[in-house]
Amino acid sequence: MALIKSISGIRGTIGGSTDEGLNPLAIVKFVSAYATWIIKNRQNKSNRIIVGRDARISGLMVKQIVIGTLTGMGLDVVDIDLATTPTTEIAVTSENACGGIIITASHNPKHWNALKLLNERGEFLNEEDGITVLALAEKEQFEYATVDRLGKIITDSRYKERHIESVLNLDLVDVETIRAANFRVAIDCINSVGGFVLPDLLYALGVKEIFKLHCNPHGNFSHNPEPIPENLTEISQLMRQAKADVGFVVDPDVDRLAIVCENGELFGEEYTLVSISDYVLSNKKGNTVSNLSSTRALCDVTLQHGSQYHAAAVGEVNVVAKMKETNAVIGGEGNGGVIYPPSHYGRDALVGIALFLTYLAKKKMKVSELRATYPQYYVSKQKIELSPDVDVDALLQDVKKQFASADMTEIDGLKINFPEKWVHLRKSNTEPIIRIISEARTQQEADEMGVQIIQRIMNYVL
Repeated sequence: MALIKSISGIRGTIGGSTDEGLNPLAIVKFVSAYATWIIKNRQNKSNRIIVGRDARISGLMVKQIVIGTLTGMGLDVVDIDLATTPTTEIAVTSENACGGIIITASHNPKHWNALKLLNERGEFLNEEDGITVLALAEKEQFEYATVDRLGKIITDSRYKERHIESVLNLDLVDVETIRAANFRVAIDCINSVGGFVLPDLLYALGVKEIFKLHCNPHGNFSHNPEPIPENLTEISQLMRQAKADVGFVVDPDVDRLAIVCENGELFGEEYTLVSISDYVLSNKKGNTVSNLSSTRALCDVTLQHGSQYHAAAVGEVNVVAKMKETNAVIGGEGNGGVIYPPSHYGRDALVGIALFLTYLAKKKMKVSELRATYPQYYVSKQKIELSPDVDVDALLQDVKKQFASADMTEIDGLKINFPEKWVHLRKSNTEPIIRIISEARTQQEADEMGVQIIQRIMNYVL
């Protein structure tokens, strides 16, 4: 399969010929390009790059090539090995490093891997910097270090504990209140790094009874690793059998959080951010941010607290930029990604778990009861594949004309807002595809709205 290149890194499948996938030659090329950019643009005097990885099978092989390339470029490497994405991000700032590389393909299956690139703030590269790195990779004009200037390798296995400690010290995390609630918690960690991080976090938060699914981090994922309903049937059964109070599911790199109710029903990945924002806003007034494809429920809850909601283009880097611009107190994405600035500007399931358990303990409600307090919306996700000769931008402009009287946003494709529903059209940057995300008060209405847009697109194409 072809390598997929984006501004925040590269990803691909493992194996195949030299011109496909995330093979060793591609790893060397893109890490060399990133190192070249770091050396030219670092804002501090550090020579250190943090390298962490999730538990997928190819991780050790990729890590060895990454570290060898970085030291060959004259950079020192702090190898934190098996670590969550947010742990690696925190390590960059803790070490005052000039960047970091996270070896993870996030929710992709085990035959995928990827390189996620961080700047000196432990945040993903912005569009301008990402484009520069990709251009450097294409030129392949790298200057490697002489033998006397090769980088050093420093191994540090303490960042799991440091990350957990930083979560415990957050202003809105109340360990004593969680401990007093005597929660019974079930977890599904998909045989990756969450398997050894989540139990330690929960014990540190005062949870005594933990029911574990797939916590051995061997990288042979027990099911499709994306934490969406069709992949979470096992933990739903476990919740009922164990009579657990709440369930938590993470993806392989632990930056997304899905919550399961005590009755085995899913809380809804879109509502992870909504509930945690509700808690944060009940303690500190301020703005919230999510991307354009996330549920309107966050806006509703924000307005109920007398605060202001802002939408960002899809992508963590865009959400973070909008959060900084608006001085948001909480933000994230509807895929279960929670970004809480007092911790760091990155999606972090550990932070999400600690804040959610604190809120649940303070509310003294069942998880299903808390879920019922929020506005109910349903999301539909569809896509339409077009022939390569279709002018997608012109097509979107035609759709815009058809809804000229509606409220529209064009910062990321085209989002059309109606009083109690919306539809978001986004074109793929790599394929002739338009993704259509719609939300309404019923699933049928959300599905029908997507179908209606598809029909309008087909009329344009034909």
